[in-house]
Amino acid sequence: MTDELDASVRNIVVIGTSAGGVQALIALFENLPADVPAAFLVVLHIPAHEPSVLHRILSRVTSMRVVAAKDGQRIEARTVYVAIADRHLMLTEDGIRLTRGPKECRARPAVDVLFRSAAVHYGARVIGVILSGALDDGTAGMWAVKDRGGLTYVQDPSEAMLSSMPDSAIEHVDIDLIGSTAVLAAELSKAVGSLIDGQPTHDVRARHVIENVISLKGNGLEAGVMGLGKMSQFTCPDCHGVLVQIEEGNIVRFRCHTGHAFSVKSLICEVNEAIDSGLWDTLRAVEERILLLRQMAEQATAVGAAGDATECSHQADLAEKRLKPLRALVLDPKFFGHDDDK
Repeated sequence: MTDELDASVRNIVVIGTSAGGVQALIALFENLPADVPAAFLVVLHIPAHEPSVLHRILSRVTSMRVVAAKDGQRIEARTVYVAIADRHLMLTEDGIRLTRGPKECRARPAVDVLFRSAAVHYGARVIGVILSGALDDGTAGMWAVKDRGGLTYVQDPSEAMLSSMPDSAIEHVDIDLIGSTAVLAAELSKAVGSLIDGQPTHDVRARHVIENVISLKGNGLEAGVMGLGKMSQFTCPDCHGVLVQIEEGNIVRFRCHTGHAFSVKSLICEVNEAIDSGLWDTLRAVEERILLLRQMAEQATAVGAAGDATECSHQADLAEKRLKPLRALVLDPKFFGHDDDK
């Protein structure tokens, strides 16, 4: 049984997931036959500071070979390649690349990066699968897969632990199949090995090539990021550079000149975090001012400067009064209502 991949059939399966994804992946691979002649590449959002053990978890539920992805690996059939912490998992014509390129949708590894790179280099051979997750990473990547003639599968949102990622993909992309993990596994088994000859596809879009280069090399300006779309009125929450607005179908997303990329949902989350951090910094600074004014009042009293002491105490009282609305804003959960992962 050869593990080489036939270039004339569908045999590249890219899978993206986030919160609730471990359970969804276990259910998917438990239902997949071990002899499916495809390479499976998996991105699960994981913390940058913790090593991933997902490959060990999945190896317990499938007899396929499951490995933590390594830079430079060739891809083979009946093998599952799992993204590692703090590295984008990408596909090139030569195999796997792991990079520390700019984050996309607040994540590294990001689903969009994997899906887009697979679409660029493997076209209609690709089957994209979105499982449970928060926000909408994977939607833009799934659009690229569909645009190149690949198949698009999404976990039924009613089954997903978190439905945001599946819902977003369904809303913005023409999805070929929506089903439970058991249904997805059954359909993957049928679709893998089907001929791609005559499948509708577009040439690789220049913007996807540019974005691939950014993920690989991290130099947005050199890659041509400013030509991806029109200048937006927003700035990057990570580096404060100008954001270019990219439009694909009904998808609107953003990328800055250094390469950070955001969907609308992930951008509002980053803006909310910046506001939250700024409010707490302001709160701390005002409280320090009050403490200093109180100390100055005590020192003035100690040396008999009653007028100075009274003025310092008055200023401290005013600051405390004016701080109350700010503290109320910081503690108001409704203020950040858009940062809501349903």
